[in-house]
Amino acid sequence: MTPYVLRRLLLLPAILLSVSFIVFVLMRSVPGDPVTNIVGEKAPAEVRERVRRERGFDRPVLVQYGIYVGRLLRGDLGEAYKRNEGVGEQIARRLPATIELTLAAMTLALLGGLALGVLSAVYKGSWIDSASMTVALAGVSVPIFWLGLLLIMAFGGAFAISGAINPEYFPRRITGFLLLDTLLQGEGRMFLDALRHLVLPAAALATIPLAMTARITRAAMLEVLGSDYIRTARAKGLAPWATVMRHALRNAAIPIVTLVGLEFGYLLGGAVLTETVFSWPGMGTYILQSVGDREYDAIGGAVLVLATIFVLVNLLVDVLYAFIDPRVRYG
Repeated sequence: MTPYVLRRLLLLPAILLSVSFIVFVLMRSVPGDPVTNIVGEKAPAEVRERVRRERGFDRPVLVQYGIYVGRLLRGDLGEAYKRNEGVGEQIARRLPATIELTLAAMTLALLGGLALGVLSAVYKGSWIDSASMTVALAGVSVPIFWLGLLLIMAFGGAFAISGAINPEYFPRRITGFLLLDTLLQGEGRMFLDALRHLVLPAAALATIPLAMTARITRAAMLEVLGSDYIRTARAKGLAPWATVMRHALRNAAIPIVTLVGLEFGYLLGGAVLTETVFSWPGMGTYILQSVGDREYDAIGGAVLVLATIFVLVNLLVDVLYAFIDPRVRYG
């Protein structure tokens, strides 16, 4: 197991280098002049040229990329020109909010998807099966931004619809995770307020992974429930739900774990629409603002951080296989 993990970790720099190169080239292929966003459209020509030379925008793209990689190797993600702040500091403030939202959404998706998938498989062909798969189909089909607006209209009176916490509260930053920080400070009112802000965006973001988890769980459970050892467990008089939960669900877990790992990575980078609808101060809105401002370093740094988390999550999923299924071994 250890050699396998080390090999995967050694591949991480090559993956991140490829990601950084693709993002770097694509951003510099977008029409427009980043100098205009820095100094404004009415700046004198000599000022524009001076800024262009200082920032290295007058050099060939490959030379600019070499300079950029050199900064990355020193741990410098660059600077956001319009915000006059380091990209690393900005990401450190934004990333915990996105991780918190993603964890909440994946928790809802996992609990709801497993429940729907197991019920659908156990009661195959019944109205429960039809209702569960209808919910799953709707979850995949409904656009997130539209669902977010519907949730705001339907539950806006009971839950907060914008931001991560009421502006009247000023929680002290400890870990960066708002729910955890308010708990550590013993601020019950702030915790409940942060929870009210989290419910609707998490519910909107959870719809697609919930639907996919339900469908994968159903398919995997149907295959396992037809196995000989399940029939043997039933013949020996084991309780039906003990058979399903203790034996069938564990043996159907590998495709479910794979899906959950992939969806977690996708949600980290794909929460742009949800964060925009609910004004959530996370990486999605940060990347969207950076694209509009042509902040090359901010976009590159954000994508690199999310790519790193995505690769590490997939590595964790592969390691979990060996614990879920003793037959899985890595050389």
